[in-house]
Amino acid sequence: MNHTSSRSLPPCRRVRAAVLLGPAVLGLASALFAVRRPLMMSAPACMAGRWHGCFDTFNGVVLMMLVTVPLSASVVCALALRRRAAGHASAWRTSLAEVGMVHGTVPFVWLTMMPGAGAGTVPGRVSLVPLRDLVTMGPLGIAGNLLVFAALGFFAPMRCAALASLPRVLALGAGCSALVETAQYVLRLDRVSSVDDVLVNAAGAVLAALASRRWWRTAGGAPPDRSRPYPVPAG
Repeated sequence: MNHTSSRSLPPCRRVRAAVLLGPAVLGLASALFAVRRPLMMSAPACMAGRWHGCFDTFNGVVLMMLVTVPLSASVVCALALRRRAAGHASAWRTSLAEVGMVHGTVPFVWLTMMPGAGAGTVPGRVSLVPLRDLVTMGPLGIAGNLLVFAALGFFAPMRCAALASLPRVLALGAGCSALVETAQYVLRLDRVSSVDDVLVNAAGAVLAALASRRWWRTAGGAPPDRSRPYPVPAG
């Protein structure tokens, strides 16, 4: 039996992972460098624990999201070690998915629920014509809406086998977004509850799910193993 192909697969996967990880880290570092000045504008208020200037601003919320990454990493380690001690088969993946969903979703939902200047006094506004608001969003607005439920779309199929399909991730993202838009209208936050927000939020969840597809939890409780070589007939 020829084992050459099976032995060469793991090194190939490591090389491919390294090639993909390098540009990702470089892109993240470049993005942080580009927005360092706006984020640092909120640093004094956040470090002093002041609500105004930190938790009621976009820059402050994003800054605190980045600052708390080590805390979330510590929670992942604690949960994973506890699960491993209990004999959990996918302790690290499950723990990372749970913490990642919370850490990557709550700050963006918080931002969407920030009240405007006329909150509580102006009536709720609704925009139900698809694609009409995309023009006024602009590139930054579209990018921000794509990120709102991106972490949920990325990690939810890794955590729950029932969500390991693109239509279900789409339904999850659209449903969560619809709840947020409904809350904006009911609470009169001086925001426009738009169907385009729902569409872009759901699209962001699906795109993120595609990025994590190889690690999705299957019905058997483990991600599909695409690295397992097919048997090579002897001879």
